[in-house]
Amino acid sequence: MLNFLVKRLFGLLPTLFIVAVLVFLFVHLLPGDPARLAAGPDADEATVALVRADLGLDKPMPQQFAHFFVKIAHGDFGTSTRSKRPVSQEIGERFMPTLLLTLASMVWAVVMGMGIGIVSAVWRNRWPDRLGMTLAVSGISFPAFALGMLLMEIFSVKLGWLPIVGDGSWQSYILPSLTLGAAVAAVMARFTRASFVEVMNEDFVRTARAKGVPERLVIVKHCLRNAMIPVVTMMGLQFGFLLGGSIVVEVVFNWPGLGRLLVDAVSMRDYPVIQAEVLLFSLEFIVINLVVDVLYAVINPTIRFK
Repeated sequence: MLNFLVKRLFGLLPTLFIVAVLVFLFVHLLPGDPARLAAGPDADEATVALVRADLGLDKPMPQQFAHFFVKIAHGDFGTSTRSKRPVSQEIGERFMPTLLLTLASMVWAVVMGMGIGIVSAVWRNRWPDRLGMTLAVSGISFPAFALGMLLMEIFSVKLGWLPIVGDGSWQSYILPSLTLGAAVAAVMARFTRASFVEVMNEDFVRTARAKGVPERLVIVKHCLRNAMIPVVTMMGLQFGFLLGGSIVVEVVFNWPGLGRLLVDAVSMRDYPVIQAEVLLFSLEFIVINLVVDVLYAVINPTIRFK
């Protein structure tokens, strides 16, 4: 296991390098002049040229990339062109709200999704299965921004039960987490149902039933562990998507997180912030995949890594 972890950690480096190259190229292909945006609409050409030189945008692209790569190799992501603050400080202040929102969304999405999926598998082709899959399809089909505005209209505007924007209280997490986790819960429900149906048709399950093992024990002891491996894979991928895909929800609820920061950075062509956030999201996906692989061995001790 230790050798496997070391190999995977060293494998991060070329992946992150490729991501850094692609991000640098794509960011510089964005339309608009960040020097003009930073200088202001009323600035003359001389002022814009000075700002461009201060940001290092007057240098050739290879030189800009070399400077960018050397800085991130030393843990320096530069300074935001919008706020004039260190990028690491900007991201550090926004990271926890996004992480907590993602965790809250993931917890209820996994509980509800797996619950609906297991119930649908046990009572498949009956009304609980049809009801659960109808809810799952609805959750996948309904856009997140529309669901967020609908929840705000009902629970914030009409009923006045919950705040509209994030104010740091636990109540402010309810609507954004429900909005963000709806699609994940739907995917988890469908995936869990498919995995459980496959496992419940295996020979060892039929043998357990033939021996007179109670159905509840068959589901919990025999089916759950064997069906969890593909479900854990989906959980890891969905958690990564939640971290990187909370942009729409954070904009709808004016959430002070990384998604809102990225939207503001793109609108202002804040290259350092955009590059740092995309690299962070890529690193999160890689680390999550590593954690999922380790969880395989925890769920099923027969799995061994080399």
